[in-house]
Amino acid sequence: MASSKEYLHFILEQLSGSMKGHGYSNDLLDACIRDAKAQGKKGICILCAEGRKREFLADPKFLAYKEFRVADISDCGINLMYLPIESGAQPPHFKECAKHPVIKEAGFVLYYTDQCPYTYYWVPRVQEAAKEHGIPFKAIHITDKKSAQNVPAPVTTYALFRDGQFLTQSIQSDKKFMALAGL
Repeated sequence: MASSKEYLHFILEQLSGSMKGHGYSNDLLDACIRDAKAQGKKGICILCAEGRKREFLADPKFLAYKEFRVADISDCGINLMYLPIESGAQPPHFKECAKHPVIKEAGFVLYYTDQCPYTYYWVPRVQEAAKEHGIPFKAIHITDKKSAQNVPAPVTTYALFRDGQFLTQSIQSDKKFMALAGL
């Protein structure tokens, strides 16, 4: 059986287009809540964009409708929302490195995991495009829990920086990346 985290990720990031309006999100979220309760979890949390829907992040309006609350806000406008299950549970919070996403390295730096199959497909293509055009680019593949907990951004699936500043959590195709690079 999938974990609560896997259910919630699927529910809030993948159901779109022709899947909308059939109640699947509600059904899957209910299953996620049941699973979290069965595991004795204190609550459920997920990332969304502050005030609006952003690519590859949950819809904050849907979460608020389902009684999720904002627990923390990062400097880049990504919120950590939670649904308490246990009465009196403390809200989760971002680590400082995630709350204030900034790095010291120049050029493009990408932190990514294999959580999403699109990273497996697009990261090598973006690396190759950067190399072909002489664009400074460093990819950091996150493969373990400790590294993921210390990524300098609230999103570990894909966090792209440029000259030290967080740029986007949106997975880039080689063409989108080239546009970001100004080419």
